Formats: sequence, C-alpha cells, structure tokens
Amino acid sequence: MAGVLTESILNMLVNDMRPISMVEDEGFKQMVTTFHPGYTLPSRTNFKKLMEGKYEATFGKVKDALKATKNKIALTTDAWTSVATEAYLGITCHFISDDWELNSFCLTTMPLEEWHTGTNIAAWIEQAVERFEIPPSKVVAVVHDNGSNVVLAANILQEKHGWVSVCFAGHTLQLVRALKHPQISKALVAARCLVEHFKSSELASSKLKTKQKQMGTPEHKLVQDVSTRWNSTYYMVTRLLEQRWPLTATLSDPAVTQRGKQYLDLKADQWTLLDELAKALQAFECATVYLSGENYVTVSALPPLVRGLLKSTHTAYDTAPVQAFQAAASEETTARWSREVTVTDDDPSKQIIAAAQDPRFRKLKFLTPEERFSVQNKVQALALQSSGNEEATAASVDNDATASAERTPNRSVSTLDSLLGCDSTDSDSEANNDQDARNQAISNEVLMYFGEQPLSKTESPLSWWKLNEAKYPTLASQAKSFLCIPATSTPSERLFSAAGNIASKKRASLTPEHVNMLTFLHCNLKHL
Repeated sequence: MAGVLTESILNMLVNDMRPISMVEDEGFKQMVTTFHPGYTLPSRTNFKKLMEGKYEATFGKVKDALKATKNKIALTTDAWTSVATEAYLGITCHFISDDWELNSFCLTTMPLEEWHTGTNIAAWIEQAVERFEIPPSKVVAVVHDNGSNVVLAANILQEKHGWVSVCFAGHTLQLVRALKHPQISKALVAARCLVEHFKSSELASSKLKTKQKQMGTPEHKLVQDVSTRWNSTYYMVTRLLEQRWPLTATLSDPAVTQRGKQYLDLKADQWTLLDELAKALQAFECATVYLSGENYVTVSALPPLVRGLLKSTHTAYDTAPVQAFQAAASEETTARWSREVTVTDDDPSKQIIAAAQDPRFRKLKFLTPEERFSVQNKVQALALQSSGNEEATAASVDNDATASAERTPNRSVSTLDSLLGCDSTDSDSEANNDQDARNQAISNEVLMYFGEQPLSKTESPLSWWKLNEAKYPTLASQAKSFLCIPATSTPSERLFSAAGNIASKKRASLTPEHVNMLTFLHCNLKHL
C-alpha cells in the first residue's frame, strides 16, 4: 500500500507540475497523515531519486515506440529562456502509427550552455535524434520558427540528411505592421487606455459587473493585449465590442467616472472601425488556431487556408483604415506563404503534396488546372520512386541469396534481334514486364485516388486512410510520410508552457537536468 501511495504522489507532482519540495510542506504532511496515518512519507531526496528512475523508464518506453514504427518522423524545435535566465532547446517528434493514429512525443528540453549558432543548434538536434536511436533516414522534416539561427540549422540538416525545412511558427504571420495605420493605431491606443482604466479601478470594475447583470451581458473580464501579438489585439477588441454598452453605461455614471475622465469612452467612429477590424482579423485568428493544433492533421490544410485568407482580404468594408489593413494583410500573406502554396517549375511544396494526399483536399481546388495536373504527376512520380526503392531493396536481398547459384547460359543473339533491340534474355523480359505491370498498377492507383470524391472537411483523413489503405497501398505509405508533419512549430513552443510552470520563480534553483526530466515526464506519460 505504501508503494502505491508513493507512486500516486509522484504522479501528482509530475502531472500537476508541483515542486518536489511540496512533500516537505507541513500542510501536505498533515493531509497525508489524515488520509493514511500509518504511511511514512518519503523525503524530498527520495522523491527526486524516484523521479529520476521514472524518467529513465519512460525514456526507454519512448525510445522503444520510436524504434517500433517503420514510418517517417517529423520534428519541431524552438528555443526558450527560463526565469533563471537559462536557455533551453525544445524538440518534439510526430509520426503516424500503423493504426493511423497521430503520435507525438517530447524528445528533450535541452539546456543550452554554448552559443546558439546555427551550427550548434543543428548538432544539438542531431544529438537528440541519436539519443533515441532514430536513423537519420527516418526523419522527414524539421518544423521551426523564422529565427535566423534556427533557419540556418534547418538548412544545414536539410543539406546533410535531406530533412525538409518547414519554417512556420504559430505566430509567424505578423499582422502587426498591417495594424500600423494611423487611425487604427489611434483607436487601439484608446482601447488599451479603456481596458487599463477598468483593470486599475476597483470601483469601475465592480460597477461594470453590475451593469453586465442588468443588461444581460456575459460577465467576462476585459482583455489587455500585447502590442507585438496581433492575435491578442483581436481578443482585446472582440471583448470590448461584446461589453460596449455596459462599458459606456459605467463610464457615464458620475459616481464612478469623474467628469474629466469621460473621454475614456471610444468615439462612435472608433467603435465602428474596431467592429470592422475584428471581422477582418477573425479569419486570420481562426486559421492560426487551426494550424496550431497538435492532435489532428494540419500541414495539408495550409494551402487551402492561405487561399481562403487571401480571398477574405477582398471583403468590402466601409472604413478606409480597414480597407488599408486588408491590402496590407493580403501583401503580408502573399509574401509569407507564396512558396508554400504555389507550384513553380513543376516542383510543388511539401505542403501542397500533403494536401494532395489528404482526401479532404485531393481535388486541389485552390490551384489552377495546370497546377493540379503538375501536382498529380508529382504524386505519381513519388509513388513510382517509392516503389522502385522497395524493389531495389528486395532485389539486393535476392541477389545476395542467389549469388552462388548456377546461371542459365544466355541464348545466342542474332544480328536481326540486335538490330531490333530484342537482345534481352527471357529473365530480363520477364523482369521488365513485371516492372511495367507494377508501374501501370501505381498509375491506376493514383488515377483512381484523384478520381474519387473529396472527403468532408469535418472528417478525419487518417480514419479514411485506415479504411482505404488496402485499396491504395502505395499512396497510403506515402501519406504517412507527409501528413505527420505539423503545420507549425507550436508543439515545441507548448513544451515551454510546461517548462515555464516547472522552472517558475519558486523553483528557479531547479537544475536544468531536472527541468528536462520533469518536462519530459509531464508531456509523455499521458501518451504511454
């Protein structure tokens, strides 16, 4: 029983990201004694040893899971600095299992002690992959943000191992510049002042709650934005619009607002501008949230979403500042994602190939007819190449097994046969015929796949592939290599939400090694 209680406490510390020192708190000791008077609570040192042992056991399970999969693996990476000013590199991995489930693991929250150069970051990523005994040929891509050192590291790994560099962070689309229009900036400054007034005034905040109840408005708190993050500005504006009338009523109450401060309320034209701005930002916020998902396929949705965003920027608005924002947002979107969503020199991006292998988007309606044809040809070429590699591997095995066998003498070749190009042996002809048959089967497979109706956008492409894997075996194998790639580096960014709670001010003295262990356990135990 004592072992079960100790294991339960350890799991609580890991899952809830509590400090190990908690077991020495008097209140915690008294609670444990109340629940089980005969139980002797282990010391902090013992719990630390238990945590280290749990880390080693979990590390082995993750390594075994990665060894067991024959499918491609995608990585995401990001860097972060703790409250103790210690730098960490987070790395996650993602793959599709044989049962068509999307699996994710945290590989490391690695403490960084040297210069964060591109060369060093590339070496650290290689070290993490090597620790888990992942063959470099098994890694298909590295997803990262647009920091120059991380981009350089990804380029080094792409040149060295062929790992595709996918540059996309959840916040990569910087609409902040598009929000710099003078009238938009002025309205946002006024909005921030309004929010700050209610957050700093207990009387105004209390009166707002009363007005919310009287008017039947949701009793939500106001949101203060971070000016460098456009999505936080969107949340601030939408909350202000929701609370407009309770806010106006509160500000107009002389018992709450001094006569000289009634200017805090926004002008009618500013409310109108913010209303249109929120509508214009909504599509971008929706796309960013969707692409930052971790539990479903995202990479294939990027091309159609980008085309949809560009279409949304053509929506007509009455106010000139929002019209200017639309033009700037369209320009920013095109500049940021033109390479990922266009087909150039018959070489579509990995995101477009993934979209073609997602049954929801296989009709490629976001492309021109010529581009669709090019992408379909590329998918077929990749399928043929994949089949050729498998045949080459099988042939190599067969050659090794029959190297010492007697060979049948070649029949004599007549001059006429030679002139007609018929100088192949019977076995060569059979091999060529077999290869032609396989190629034709793959071509038919690709043609039949693209000829099917698209899957509903609300359905899972992985569930569809699970049901149709036997029907499209070559494409199914290919789909596992592309659809496992996350659209953004958000998974590695989320590591630092956990790491930030672990390396908090109360635990700033926690060693980097234990930060890595606790983060690893917290992120991976739920997947095992």
